[in-house]
Amino acid sequence: MSEDTNKPVDFIRQMIQGNVEDGLHDGRVHTRFPPEPNGYLQIGHAKAICLNFEIAKEFGGLCNLRFDDTNPEKESDEFVEAIQEDIRWLGYEWDKLCFASDYFEQLYHWAIQLINSGDAYVDESDPETIRLNRGTLTEPGKECDYRDRPSEESLDLFERMRKGEFEDGAMVLRAKIDMAHPNMNMRDPVMYRIKRMTHHRVGDAWPIYPSYDFTHGQSDSLEGITHSLCSLEFEDHRPLYDWFIEKLGIFPSKQTEFARMNLSYSVLSKRKLRELVEGNFVEGWDDPRMPTLAGMRRRGYPAEAIRNFCKTAGVTKVPSTSDIALLEYSVRDVLNRIAPRRMAIFDPLEVELTNWEEAEVKQLEGAVNPEDSSLGMRKIPFGKHLWIEQSDFREDANRKFFRLKPDGEVRLRNAYIIRCDSVIKDESGKVVKLLCHVDLDTLGKNPEDRKVKGVIHWLHSDSAIKAKVQNLGRLFTEEKPEADSEKHFTDYFNQDSSSEVSIYCEPSVTELKFSETCQFERVGYFCRDKVKEAESNSLYFNQTISLKDSAKF
Repeated sequence: MSEDTNKPVDFIRQMIQGNVEDGLHDGRVHTRFPPEPNGYLQIGHAKAICLNFEIAKEFGGLCNLRFDDTNPEKESDEFVEAIQEDIRWLGYEWDKLCFASDYFEQLYHWAIQLINSGDAYVDESDPETIRLNRGTLTEPGKECDYRDRPSEESLDLFERMRKGEFEDGAMVLRAKIDMAHPNMNMRDPVMYRIKRMTHHRVGDAWPIYPSYDFTHGQSDSLEGITHSLCSLEFEDHRPLYDWFIEKLGIFPSKQTEFARMNLSYSVLSKRKLRELVEGNFVEGWDDPRMPTLAGMRRRGYPAEAIRNFCKTAGVTKVPSTSDIALLEYSVRDVLNRIAPRRMAIFDPLEVELTNWEEAEVKQLEGAVNPEDSSLGMRKIPFGKHLWIEQSDFREDANRKFFRLKPDGEVRLRNAYIIRCDSVIKDESGKVVKLLCHVDLDTLGKNPEDRKVKGVIHWLHSDSAIKAKVQNLGRLFTEEKPEADSEKHFTDYFNQDSSSEVSIYCEPSVTELKFSETCQFERVGYFCRDKVKEAESNSLYFNQTISLKDSAKF
């Protein structure tokens, strides 16, 4: 609900509020999130997850997690477990964990009921004939030769299908509706097909499997789902959803559709994401470049940012593409508040403090996060030998360069002001070392006689921890990689979307937990990667996002 007006903020919430006020289902609200366990969830699924769980919460209702596992070909326990992990990571917990396969026996008996009532029949036509007989969007379909076979005969064949007496594809069970219906989904859709495949939960118990359309509405009904919220591609399936419920005389769940999420520089089709995985374009479903929730979690995106992004994107009936920059803004906004700070050097330039004792190492302090004082302070070692970024020194600098330059001063973050007195170069003329003077009276305070504008980060080189970083860019070079009909979407795969570099960090990075995201000050946000650390035997970070939006990727 909107805090300002206390009115529903989108058409679905408006509808549900009206249903509650009218006493539909005694004012009860029960939603569900029904993924097929044939892949990992992606950011588009997050929109549906947030919608279903948040609506249940707002209206004092319940939300189930149901796996629509009716097609065993690509389904597995791996995906079941990954989906549950993703939903919990987003911050939600379901009322009941359900599987469509739990209802196979009941669905089978409902199919028999429809055969006996003359609303279903067994068709022995081959798949190509069935396809051709469906007609087109402008031409009606054609009734098959088996449409008017006696119910007793269809029942006998269907029971024998269940016993496994026929080969795969030998026949199907179809609903008997209207082959001239303008909605092609109503032209005698297939309810059951013979498919001998091992199911990830029920094994080889069933040689026949129900179709999605015959399963979904009845599963909603069995669970007492009051509001079945689906993406727009199921809008044309709603008449069939309602037809099965009406013919069976069961609890009438209400299906409502909304526009699915699309994201620029991404593909969200599970089939296409699978193609990226199986084609070795990425390292797996949880590759941190992937738009999967597992990939985003591994990249260091906070769950709160995903929820905020879905809320900002909104719920409408109009298909649209959300700008990935909006997601990145949400990520930065949350990380700025919660991410601990550390310092890291990517391209080191040596600095020697000429007036600092060789053996002296002082423990300075820096805020863990200046946005949250409750997180306290961290220790940062400081000594005679330091590193700064090469880009923070310029030998020939103009007046607008406020970092370090010959005879110039700069403040070291959380430390002192230093002055560059001389430059040491190698045989090629490259600057390799700076000899600097440290103003010992400037720790935590500014000098009274001059103003120093620049602040740079640094490391005590003797205490620095070596690490590796995977720099990450956008997965595709085009905003809409699927839009070009002349090319395959993988033609726009960004070959430069991943690169690895070695860096140095302050020692306290070792205190970060796996999957914890920190800010490398003045650089960006980075997340520890447990998998990569095991592979590389090195401290390892994935780049989460830069500090500011950039057109480069």
